[in-house]
Amino acid sequence: MVEGRAADLAPTAAVKIFSAGTAGCVADLVTFPLDTAKVRLQVQGESKPLLKGQRAEYRGVFGTIFTMVKTEGPRSLYSGLVAGLHRQMSFASVRIGMYDTMKELYTQGSENAGLGTRLLAGSTTGAMAVAFAQPTDVVKVRFQAQAQRPESGSVKRYSSTIDAYRTIARDEGFKGLWKGCLPNIARNAIVNCSELVTYDIMKERILKYNLMTDNMPCHFTAAFAAGFCTTIVASPVDVIKTRFMNSVPGQYSGAVNCAITMLIKEGPTAFYKGFVPSFLRLGSWNIVMFVSYEQIKRAVMRFQQS
Repeated sequence: MVEGRAADLAPTAAVKIFSAGTAGCVADLVTFPLDTAKVRLQVQGESKPLLKGQRAEYRGVFGTIFTMVKTEGPRSLYSGLVAGLHRQMSFASVRIGMYDTMKELYTQGSENAGLGTRLLAGSTTGAMAVAFAQPTDVVKVRFQAQAQRPESGSVKRYSSTIDAYRTIARDEGFKGLWKGCLPNIARNAIVNCSELVTYDIMKERILKYNLMTDNMPCHFTAAFAAGFCTTIVASPVDVIKTRFMNSVPGQYSGAVNCAITMLIKEGPTAFYKGFVPSFLRLGSWNIVMFVSYEQIKRAVMRFQQS
């Protein structure tokens, strides 16, 4: 991302990678209940389509959160958090921390990066991040999707994060940990391009036209715009990714089959299930992440200088 005018020196790639991973974890801690609600809404109706006149168990983001707290307890909102933090340390570090490095690589050191170059850099780091973090994403989604109600006597799919990694590898093979990799690459290419490029351009324009200084209000505004744009373009792929990752072996022959099945059984609106929590989550996640990222990056740079 474009560096602010107030910076005394440019942060190194290592500083950006560390700052991005740390900021991603902070953002996950703050917004994880919204992400869990989004996943529950996305998988709703997958195993047993709603009958005509039947009331959905989860209705809206706050209704979903209330239902989960009432039936499963508050801890259910953070089911899969450990895997989520594993994901951010490897995922955010690569896709956000290496964005500027890839942009400089494609422009051969030039500071004037065009839109095409920014999109290419975002796509590249998004794909690279999936290669590192896909197993953590699979485990996170499965923990978030499983409903655990003590009174029903239901059995947890996995007893712990480590057990989930081990069980998936044993029962579904090595490929199981990379299940949904292709739709996830597609999703993260879209998310990265929408998120990072929008933030990059918005921040650059705000500073160029002196609308704000390089501080929190500027970062907040650019991050909010990034979250909104990302939700609009990424929701359909995100729903397919979530459904496919959470599916049992043999339920879908592939991501395309998952999409076609959703379209036939649930209609086109299924691709925007969980849209409101997606926006609330992505918007708030972007704000917390980018504001934290900028502050952590500056703190690390000040520490290095001292």
